[in-house]
Amino acid sequence: MNLDNSNIEEILTEAETPEDVGRMEPVSADDLRSAVEAILMITDAPLSIINLATALESPVNEVRDAISSLVADYDGVDGSTPRGFELREVGGGWRIYVRADYDWAVKSFVANENPTKLSQAALETLAVIAYKQPISRGQVASIRAVNVDSVVRTLHSRGLIVELYTDSETGAIHYGTAPLLLEVLGINSLDELPLISPYLPGANSNFDAV
Repeated sequence: MNLDNSNIEEILTEAETPEDVGRMEPVSADDLRSAVEAILMITDAPLSIINLATALESPVNEVRDAISSLVADYDGVDGSTPRGFELREVGGGWRIYVRADYDWAVKSFVANENPTKLSQAALETLAVIAYKQPISRGQVASIRAVNVDSVVRTLHSRGLIVELYTDSETGAIHYGTAPLLLEVLGINSLDELPLISPYLPGANSNFDAV
């Protein structure tokens, strides 16, 4: 097939460009709400209102209204039965979670599953880092009175902790918790962690400081 310049121009004119594919027409409030819901249903991380507004090419205030409407709908504020899931703000963004009242149903469903869980040692180390960050492996080991090198590597590989900085004098890497931990715990900040000082000896009553 021989193509002259006029043929090529005609083909290019009729072809749909990537920009055309992504371009959106203005949507109604109901359509925007459904679009926000669709995105939240497939994301595996909290999304900020700005992220959603950018993706949907919509005003931030309209996306915020859509979020509020979804929250009210899921919570059954109109007198209807609350959904089995809820829209929760965590880690600086919004994400759909199983409603706490129906945790039992999910647990029943996965009862025969064997998910990889953190060991008791890993959980204890993670707690020390969460409450005492920034903290080095040596300091964690001193608190737990055991070697924590492998446990810290595990937590780091799981994305639960991050390297904050390296001490210029000792060369020790200091760790802190990652945003993923907030997401897993369903909280917005470390300030929402429960106080543990009531369960510790008086000498360690300042352990809650982050």
